[in-house]
Amino acid sequence: MENLPVEVIGNILSFLGAARDVVLASATCRKWRNAFREHLQVLSFNSNDWAAYRDLTTSQLEILITQTIFQTTGLKSLYIMMDNVDEFSASTVTAWLMYTREMLRQLFYNVCTNINMNILEICGRQKLEMLLLAHNSITGVEPTFQRFPCLTSLSLNSVTISALDLSLLLTACPKIESLELVNPIIAMSDAQVIVELSSSSLKSLYIEVVSLDKFIIEAESIERLHLKDCSFDVFELIGKGTLKHFIIDEGSMIHLELSETVENLEVVDISNFAIMWKNFYQMISKSLKLRSLRLWDVIFDDEDEMVDIETIAVCFPQLTHLSLSYDLGDGILDYGLPGSSHLENVLVLELGWTIISDLFTHWVDGLLKRSPNLQKLVIHGFVSDTNSLEECQTLANFTSSIVELMREYIHVQVQFEYV
Repeated sequence: MENLPVEVIGNILSFLGAARDVVLASATCRKWRNAFREHLQVLSFNSNDWAAYRDLTTSQLEILITQTIFQTTGLKSLYIMMDNVDEFSASTVTAWLMYTREMLRQLFYNVCTNINMNILEICGRQKLEMLLLAHNSITGVEPTFQRFPCLTSLSLNSVTISALDLSLLLTACPKIESLELVNPIIAMSDAQVIVELSSSSLKSLYIEVVSLDKFIIEAESIERLHLKDCSFDVFELIGKGTLKHFIIDEGSMIHLELSETVENLEVVDISNFAIMWKNFYQMISKSLKLRSLRLWDVIFDDEDEMVDIETIAVCFPQLTHLSLSYDLGDGILDYGLPGSSHLENVLVLELGWTIISDLFTHWVDGLLKRSPNLQKLVIHGFVSDTNSLEECQTLANFTSSIVELMREYIHVQVQFEYV
């Protein structure tokens, strides 16, 4: 240990991250203290890392954080995540950020202050590459003066911001590649809440717990779109065919438009979401490069609708992973399975149910016959904690029928996953 270069010791301390651990480790000897002062790059103050943070008064916390930060000279990543902690003095927090901002590349900031602080004003025009803000307010964005020339990743969690300021903030980040919006409080003066964003560099967009009348994003380089637990009357993505991953996890949408963006789609994952199969299929039908299609616990607007396997087999020839789970109606064998086209390249097939019935076994059999090169079958199911004797017998009969069925497909690995 004595022969370790001081720069290496600095990297070791940076790997620890948590302020308490870093301070304790740096007390080993003078060399480690020097590494802490001159070569520490990552420092984290997180109220979840150490329970004692919550036992300290706000003044004691401010002194502790101030003394620790001001001993360093080259921080590149600073985490100040203080959940359930009383308000800090705005002047003290400003001092932390002013002291570190010239070297900082990453800032994770969740601090409540007695006066609302303009984080953009303090950290703008610097070399920041990643910024996460939580439980704060952003107002009066000035893209000319509050510019982030190096920022590639922006995450806003429970941040209050107007639709206009959000649009301007994105404009102030000319190199942004990743944007996360989690439960933002969108301030609007009009009755209708509309957000319109535009970015030529954005590649990944994640939106969670957002409810708006209209959301329009123009992103010519976007590759990944993930919507989780969102509610939109209208959601529109305007792109240039670069989208590869499209994920919807829960929520509702009256109108979804992915204009000119689906030609290079490789992954489509829709779960706990209501769709109209015909409209949805028309939207993704040009995705000839689709490798993975997941429709899980989807609800069809038309009760007579169901996934057309023949259409999937013909339109998505490169599909290797197919996952389906939805209520099986009486017409599944007549409408969902007929056809002669095979799922030639499907290697993994995942099938699930919400209510077990004999139809499921027939459905599995039909899909196996259409998948000549299948390597793995995963059966997902729901098992109630309070099963009646009849339900237990139904499950046992189902399992036996699947085992019997798979004797015809001994080359296929079978996996059962019950929750």
